Amino acid sequence: MNVKVIEEKSGKALKAKIVSKDQIDIHLPSLTDGWRFNFNKHAKKKNYLTFVLYCLNSQETIEGCLIFEMKNKVEPYMAYVEIAPHNRHEKKKLKKVAECLIAFACRLSFIHGKGDYIGWLAFDVIEGKKEDEISLMSLYSSKYKALRLGDSTTMVIPPEGGEQLIDEFLNN
Repeated sequence: MNVKVIEEKSGKALKAKIVSKDQIDIHLPSLTDGWRFNFNKHAKKKNYLTFVLYCLNSQETIEGCLIFEMKNKVEPYMAYVEIAPHNRHEKKKLKKVAECLIAFACRLSFIHGKGDYIGWLAFDVIEGKKEDEISLMSLYSSKYKALRLGDSTTMVIPPEGGEQLIDEFLNN
């Protein structure tokens, strides 16, 4: 899927792609590469669909990764999502990577969801510190229209929120 990300320094839109790991010959990132999740390891798990985002002008560099799963064969679940270390904090090179990946996961929830789960994207927010979890859940609520389920760390993006994210980050 073609998407656009924004170069931090110039504000220039760059053409990018989200593709299945099976469509590209590239080493998936892991902890030893400075990532928080070991995508190389998790991508081998049964029933996980792994996707990478890269810019067309530098296909050898992964800008972000997503692992999508269908829980119980009916419920869309975003198991892992992460932007590359070089796209975080003060050294951020690109913007809109996470937004494109999460919108893509929402798109997958419409395609693969079954019955009452069509368009609903579930995920868990698990951080080392409780205050970091709360902060991240607040970000997911405000930026991605996610709802928290009770007092748990589980959140869902409802179909209406998913459609908005798809329109904003995938259809433009």
